Amino acid sequence: MIEIVHSLPTAHDTVRAAADAAGRLIPPLWPLASSVAVNPFLGHSGEPLWAAGARLARASGAAVTMPRDWYRDRAASGLLTDADLRDALADAPAASRPAGLDALKAAMRAEAPPAPAVPTLASLCAEASGIDWPGLVTDRITAWAVGHFDEGQALWAAQLGGSALALWRAWAVHDLTPEIAGLSGFARHVSEVPDGTLPALARAVARLGLGAEALESYFHQVLLSLGGWAQVARYRLWQAELSGTTDGTLRDLLAIRVIFDEALLARYGEAVAERWAACAAAHAAPAQATPDLVVDAILQEAVERASQRALAATLAATAPQGRTGRPVLQAAFCIDVRSEVFRRALESLDPGIRTLGFAGFFGLPLSHRRFASDVAERRLPVLLEPALQTCAGGHEAAVEDRSARVAARAGRAWGRFRQAAVSSFAFVEAAGPLYLGKLVGASLGLGRAAAANDPAPRLDPGLDPASRVALAARILRAMSLTEGFAPVVLLAGHGANVVNNPHASALHCGACGGYSGEVNARLLAQLLNDPQVRAGLGERGIAVPPDTVFLAALHDTTTDAVTLYADDLPEAARPRDLERIRGWLAAAGALARGERALRLPGARDGDSLARRSRDWAETRPEWGLAGCSAFIAAPRHRTAGRALDGRAFLHDYDWRQDDGFGVLELILTAPVVVASWISLQYYGSTVAPALFGSGNKLLHNVTGGIGVLEGNGGALRAGLPRQSVHDGEAYAHEPLRLSVCLEAPREAITEVLRRHAGVRALFDNRWLHLFALDESGRIAWRYAGDLRWVGTTAPAGAAPDVDLKAAV
Repeated sequence: MIEIVHSLPTAHDTVRAAADAAGRLIPPLWPLASSVAVNPFLGHSGEPLWAAGARLARASGAAVTMPRDWYRDRAASGLLTDADLRDALADAPAASRPAGLDALKAAMRAEAPPAPAVPTLASLCAEASGIDWPGLVTDRITAWAVGHFDEGQALWAAQLGGSALALWRAWAVHDLTPEIAGLSGFARHVSEVPDGTLPALARAVARLGLGAEALESYFHQVLLSLGGWAQVARYRLWQAELSGTTDGTLRDLLAIRVIFDEALLARYGEAVAERWAACAAAHAAPAQATPDLVVDAILQEAVERASQRALAATLAATAPQGRTGRPVLQAAFCIDVRSEVFRRALESLDPGIRTLGFAGFFGLPLSHRRFASDVAERRLPVLLEPALQTCAGGHEAAVEDRSARVAARAGRAWGRFRQAAVSSFAFVEAAGPLYLGKLVGASLGLGRAAAANDPAPRLDPGLDPASRVALAARILRAMSLTEGFAPVVLLAGHGANVVNNPHASALHCGACGGYSGEVNARLLAQLLNDPQVRAGLGERGIAVPPDTVFLAALHDTTTDAVTLYADDLPEAARPRDLERIRGWLAAAGALARGERALRLPGARDGDSLARRSRDWAETRPEWGLAGCSAFIAAPRHRTAGRALDGRAFLHDYDWRQDDGFGVLELILTAPVVVASWISLQYYGSTVAPALFGSGNKLLHNVTGGIGVLEGNGGALRAGLPRQSVHDGEAYAHEPLRLSVCLEAPREAITEVLRRHAGVRALFDNRWLHLFALDESGRIAWRYAGDLRWVGTTAPAGAAPDVDLKAAV
């Protein structure tokens, strides 16, 4: 074994800064039980698509756009026109774009060479030795990480206490696999690593010959090679920072992987030294976008402009006139794109039915404890911290709580006994036949999906009456629901009910930690039905008629069945026409299922969708949010009656009721950002499935209760499985960056962007597109970046018709 020392140890502060900068480029990964759609480009919002593409190509070889034939197919079909290409070309930086439309079309016809990644040290050593070092290193880290990050699945708990690096070292000195494979002396090497993460990293990068300018790029590549494990560590840091603390797991994981490189270079240095020096130099150079990356970004922009053209035509179409006067039913649904299909179906049944769109947590930032549970569930967008403590059950539930807890704990103990290493085989032999009927029934899909039906939740009794009134008023104003109340206002949370699906929680709300929305809906209904709250609302200018009842519900997006929580209401307060409402909901569900069945492969008709949710072998019980491409915040009459095909997030918003534009600011900084996470997760899982997707569902193994492996080894996989974006023959999701359409004065939108640099960066760098609607609800202005707007009818390359940078 040889030891190569190329330079003096890098200063700890330099190493820390580079490690932290690389770590910010890694998206967090929430555990399976509380899935959250995450923007995989989260750390790249400060740069445009082609710049992020250059950085990711150097680190992993991943693309950030589709192959060229995907764009050619759209041009051949007429979906992508020369005008779209010309407009996208004119909007690209002049210094790096093709010379003209003909040059762009010629580039589109050519095949772009794959962007080569800088070789990793492990891959160089693999070529030199014939040993799969990248795979072996990943597998050994996975073997340790499965136990370290476990959230209750492991039968024997991993060692706890101390930093992740210290715990790994204690484990690795006894792991003989690397030495058996050919990395002799690895255990001794690990034992001699300096104590502490920064000293370990500093020594390793010095021996690797990496200067300060190369560290961030090298660390980024190392973290990407760890797949979902780095994202789990990033999640821990995210959660810590949300509560005002910090977490060092991501740095520790980086050090673990770099220690392997340090050992590999000591073992194979003479064989790879020259090529590794070239790699180190490549990491030290700035990542530059190639002409092909710029062309691909222009083609992506052109396809998105074609989609925006179609959206503009849809919004400009004449809408059917609804009934004037008081509605017979108002139904508030989540802004989730799956609600659009159901809302349209429900409104078609009676002109007196009106629907609203609002964030699915209904403005209640809850930490909720379910019946007989001590787990505090964060039922709110992950960008927020809980402000309200809630639990299930009234007085009757409290009396039964003790026995329920005993039963629940006994059930958990029984489940662990069945899986325990010592008893599992004996259990299967002795008790297995007793489960035969249940197993057969579940296998044949004979069971019934149950809606979430805990006892009615209750708010923290410490919340005083004035605070309750203020909360109710704020929510109603955010919903733009301050007048014209129907006799029944339905508050419909949403969730999904599927079996044998490790990603089941991802089919609930994509923003609220993988939880369904019935708890928030039931609590809001309680709040708005409270006579004291009603009186207080009247004093604040929101007069809710005495006969108006707020009724909570749960919309199952897999089956389009709706559960009503009428039992939460006193008998005397229950709506007299409850059966008519149930009939409307059932009819709307049938219409929505019929429309959705046309998209789902193998769905015979709408009635088959309920069976799909109970089918153990079904990899596509629903499409989730596949197809999402637009976010529209406007009064409902701007979108009512227009078929948006389950592709648009719909948020009700009337700027004329928004004094001071606080609701507009809330929409741009919360629902829009959450929708961008969802949209870009689908985008990333489609354009770069090897890096940002989780592979084939049929090969998934749940690991540690936090994620999946594809097969029985490799790194943890994050993102969406292929079955969530592809139907087996073609893509079910068209990878488009979200188009955000707001009906509000441009001056007000600009002022919000001015105050929120992070949100502005998403639009300035085109991770989202921004449009303003005019007084007739048509798309009239496009945000051009740098607080500038252009009219959507302006010719390509024309000067902006308004510059609001200095006007507000």
